[in-house]
Amino acid sequence: MSRPATDLPGSVDSTAPPRLPPSGRAALRGGVIGNYVDQIHIFLPLVALAPALATLAGPHASATTASVVVLAMLLGRPVGGMVFGRIADRWGRTRTTRLAITGTALCSIGIALMPTHALIGPAAIALVLLLRFLGGVFIAGEYSAAIPLAMEWSRPRQRGLVSGLIMAMAPWAQASIAFGTLALLLTLGPESYAVWGWRVLFLAGALGSLGMLGYYRRHVTDAPVFRRDRAAVGSGTSGAPHLRALLIGPWRGVFWQMFGLMTGLWFLTQMTVINLPARLKGGVGLSATQLSIAMGTAAVVQALGMSLTGHLSTRLGRRTFFVLWGLLAAVAGPLAWAWTVGRESVGSATFGASVLQVVTVTAYGPIGAYLSERLPTAIRATGYGTAYSLSIVIPALHPFYLPWVQARLGHSAAVVALLVLGGLLVTGCGALGPRLASRDIDADIEAVAARA
Repeated sequence: MSRPATDLPGSVDSTAPPRLPPSGRAALRGGVIGNYVDQIHIFLPLVALAPALATLAGPHASATTASVVVLAMLLGRPVGGMVFGRIADRWGRTRTTRLAITGTALCSIGIALMPTHALIGPAAIALVLLLRFLGGVFIAGEYSAAIPLAMEWSRPRQRGLVSGLIMAMAPWAQASIAFGTLALLLTLGPESYAVWGWRVLFLAGALGSLGMLGYYRRHVTDAPVFRRDRAAVGSGTSGAPHLRALLIGPWRGVFWQMFGLMTGLWFLTQMTVINLPARLKGGVGLSATQLSIAMGTAAVVQALGMSLTGHLSTRLGRRTFFVLWGLLAAVAGPLAWAWTVGRESVGSATFGASVLQVVTVTAYGPIGAYLSERLPTAIRATGYGTAYSLSIVIPALHPFYLPWVQARLGHSAAVVALLVLGGLLVTGCGALGPRLASRDIDADIEAVAARA
């Protein structure tokens, strides 16, 4: 794949210290813990808000209303990825992360304090949707800056491992929400939970963001590779490319390959994480408590697997990993789905959901490293945020087109078709990318981006 010419350093960063300085280690911890907090905000409505939806949206709220609440944040994320990625490339990863964290916390506080439908009518759910959209913008700004920052600080052979630990925070967050919701439902009862219990979880998310804001202020700085790039900008030897250079300019081949791979992963996510709970509740008949147990357990298993797949991609090579895991998802994913939705007990549904998530979405493990290794520092955050977020749109709109597909293929067959499509996109687009074997990535991230 052709790449634009760049004036880049050699294969090893001569400025890299024998041991990461405190700010570097802090950036790695911030990437991991910060992504956990981000994912708490992303997945809260999926489980925590569902038992209280009638309080905000009125007594006639449906599963479609819940899907639209989730969709609002997903659609805000492409905006945030493009806007804040550009800011991070120009003004610094750390500064951008702090700005985005502040916005995320304020949006979560706004939802926690939202009046009920009984007080302000339809305006309640309308304001929730607006805050969810803005929250998506800010959350995308966080991971567009903080994850490339962590990758820029990581040692070459540890980028896959660190990436896996960061990406595993998504299922850990899902598990935390599921079990937190379960605990509050059992402690407060469904009626009190619907009135005010759910607000505790949103406030907890806001406090987590404010804690990360203080952490980044005190401990984290930009990596040497970014400071070198900014010094080059100051001397006039390089520049920070605009978004059009990524979408239709010299990096378009790299971007659209990453976009296709991420689209495949998002199809897998939408079916196995977003769509599955509704199917287990409505089709299998699990109660809210049983659903929390099933999805929480599956998320823990997924997190453990994802922690390993990042490093596995370093051993196998990034391209080989995505080709093989995409095929696994396309073949084993439909089988696991059919088995899971055909069960009638919570134990069987929990086991099936766990297997389903392992064979599909644990493929996210290397993504933090892979997207960061594909583009140079001057456009890395823009490319990461845009590829990761813009690719959400088509899969996230599945509540609108999936019923049409189901009317023609059948309920389960339509989901199976999208699982197969997602797996094949991961395999095909992964095959189009560079090999990035262990010896290829054993270098400064800027040098890797020059070859990829």
